[in-house]
Amino acid sequence: MKNFLKTFCASALGTIFAFALLSFLFMISILSVVFFSNSSLKKTPTDSPILEINLKGIINERETYDPLSLAFFNTGLRNQGLNDILAAINNAKENDKVKGIYLNLGFAQTGIATMQEIRNALIDFKTSGKFIVAYGEIVSQKTYYVASVADKIILNPLGMLDFKGLGGMQQYHKGIFEKIGIEVQTFKVGTYKSYVEPYTQEKMSNSDREQRSVYLSLLWKEILSAISESRNIPADSLNRYADEYLLFSAPENLVKYGLVDSLAYKIDFENSLKEMAGIEKDKDLKFLKVVDMLDDTQRASKDKIAILYAEGGIVSDAEEEFYSSGEAITAKTYVKEIKKLQKDSSIKAVVFRVNSGGGSAYASDQIWHSIRELSKVKPVIASFGSAAASGGYYIACGANKIVASPATLTGSIGIFGLFPSGEKLANKWGASYDGIGTNKNTLLGEKVLSIPFLGIGLLPARPLNEGEFNMLQAYVERGYDAFLSRCAEGRNKSKKSLDSIGQGRVWAGAQSVGIGLADTLGGIETALEIAANMANLEDYSIEEFPRAKDPFERFFEEAFKYAKTRSLEFVLGKEGYETRLLLKALENYDYRQAIFSPF
Repeated sequence: MKNFLKTFCASALGTIFAFALLSFLFMISILSVVFFSNSSLKKTPTDSPILEINLKGIINERETYDPLSLAFFNTGLRNQGLNDILAAINNAKENDKVKGIYLNLGFAQTGIATMQEIRNALIDFKTSGKFIVAYGEIVSQKTYYVASVADKIILNPLGMLDFKGLGGMQQYHKGIFEKIGIEVQTFKVGTYKSYVEPYTQEKMSNSDREQRSVYLSLLWKEILSAISESRNIPADSLNRYADEYLLFSAPENLVKYGLVDSLAYKIDFENSLKEMAGIEKDKDLKFLKVVDMLDDTQRASKDKIAILYAEGGIVSDAEEEFYSSGEAITAKTYVKEIKKLQKDSSIKAVVFRVNSGGGSAYASDQIWHSIRELSKVKPVIASFGSAAASGGYYIACGANKIVASPATLTGSIGIFGLFPSGEKLANKWGASYDGIGTNKNTLLGEKVLSIPFLGIGLLPARPLNEGEFNMLQAYVERGYDAFLSRCAEGRNKSKKSLDSIGQGRVWAGAQSVGIGLADTLGGIETALEIAANMANLEDYSIEEFPRAKDPFERFFEEAFKYAKTRSLEFVLGKEGYETRLLLKALENYDYRQAIFSPF
């Protein structure tokens, strides 16, 4: 037996090493693909006098991409960064050789507040006297909102415009769970804290309908007002057009309504662009990209303002990212980052850029504490993106000042918890449970593995009894009290007054100043101006945190994770590996959650 174990371990280690080595060599062989995809020669305004802003795909606060996808498929799975787009527009405004901007329209996947910041930057660009023209084939409503500032909007003769108003639907799972045999017990504080409703109800509650109706109406009013002013179309007319659901309307109607200026094929549009920019007809039309307009040279200054970006769901540990989508705000990482900013004497102020609907209440509290401690040493200005709600507001309320966009979704000061039970489901399949414990609540939350081939993993063996339920409800209520206390301290308000605008209610940024959730309305530039004033800075440079990894670093990091995953899957098996990840996530699971979920 001893020799068998030695042989098995040696074989397993050898296999893992060989697999890792082969993976490493393979990654090296395709590294050049990533390198060349990131090292193309930059164009300059002498090559082309027109900057192209691509309003398609995902726009995050900062650029992100999957280097392995680039290497394997050359798909260019980059998510654009708002910071880069704003910087490119500003640099193009100041560069005399840039004659104008071309907006390449499509379906941009981002929040309204993000689009609002781009729109405002374009309005500022127009003060230079340079042109902005837009062209699209299938154009989303949010993208059109930005494009409405253009001097001309041209649509393909068979093009479409998705203009229909704001709203959304969500699925309510209660009936599904009942049929399957899963019972979900919920705990919450806050009349408007609606995240748990899909588990307990079959339709939207009156309170949730009320809050969503209010903020959607305010956002829609903001959009209509902006388009009306730019396109000189009465808001009432725009509302009437939205009722027609213009996606299926004839393109000629869009011209008739004044929403677009003309219809043209792209080649004809590009010929007119050449004329506008003074480019000879027989020459190829090239566009400057956002990356071409970014200044790689750091402006030298001993004094700096840091921009700390926090985007995505809030979790305690990176392992939990396996069960969340997109970016994550990891407390473990951000506490360290904030401590570094506190110790760095060259950093005179911090802009805390938050774009998050929340997450773990425990993780949010850790970040809040670090931000509060930082704000005692140097000015911290919170700048809200498309969402800074629930945990997203929690982590920011310790800042010295808060700046919200009119289109930000914020507030949602409330806590909830979910406790699923798979007892009925397991019983349907012939399973039963029994156990023993030394004390009254020893078996509370004991978990069992039930019916894995149906995708049902670890679930509590039984629902909570009345006494246990009351304990968890009290636990959640203490979380809400802590949340209120943090907000009251940060906003210099009483807990009672915060509770009156709390209760899990979501507010539009346009309302946030009036009710005391924010100090002023504006974007990240407004936050930078306030930070500079509070730190008495006239000359400063800007540094972004967490520091962006270079392509090589990101590639090798992803390659290592890939090799590690494949090796562990080989040893543990795919099901065993996923069970290990699930157990790791459950170790850090917080029964108190502070999350807001928009449509």
